[in-house]
Amino acid sequence: MIAADLSRSQLYGILDLGYVQIQDAPEFARALIAGGVDLLQLRAKNHSTAEITRLASLLHSITAERGVPLIINDHPEIARNIRAEGVHLGQDDLPVAEGRTIVGAGCAVGKSTHSVDQAVRAFYEGADYIGFGPIFATPTKPDYSPVGLAEIQKVHDAVRIPIFCIGGIKLDNLPEVMEAGARRVVIVSGLLQAKDIAAYGRSVNDVLNRKSKIENNRN
Repeated sequence: MIAADLSRSQLYGILDLGYVQIQDAPEFARALIAGGVDLLQLRAKNHSTAEITRLASLLHSITAERGVPLIINDHPEIARNIRAEGVHLGQDDLPVAEGRTIVGAGCAVGKSTHSVDQAVRAFYEGADYIGFGPIFATPTKPDYSPVGLAEIQKVHDAVRIPIFCIGGIKLDNLPEVMEAGARRVVIVSGLLQAKDIAAYGRSVNDVLNRKSKIENNRN
């Protein structure tokens, strides 16, 4: 994945098997893509490497056909083996440099960060992008306290790589997240639990695109 792909991306969807049954994952992936996600991550906690590899390979055939980069959470070897476009690492996972050695050139390496200091460290480690949050309390990250809206502008001032704000972000609070300085967001439960995932995604993109147009007009 080239840097331009990340810089153009606004909506990052996560196909989290904590919300989705593994057999339903392809259907959800298609709906997320129809809703306009720019990136799609497979997050499969508590599943075997073999299960994740099989599903990741299937999902990659879907995402590649539609031109959406697939990111694998936690498993650089799987990302390498299925030729995914990226791998995402948490604070307790491998360092960025080790992950990059495994996945090879051309595969993006992202990092989860939960403070401005962690974001700066990830930048200097060589991460291609970061997730920053949780902005709000979320069951997806129950062990982390919310960083809050005030940190959004601070991290954008400190880090010069794409920043995807994450954690409790939904359509109803998205405008205030964007007003606080966010340019890109990750939405998990809001999308996955929507009655119409594709329609929800399109509504999110409407908000993101309005913000982007305002920023472009200012410049």
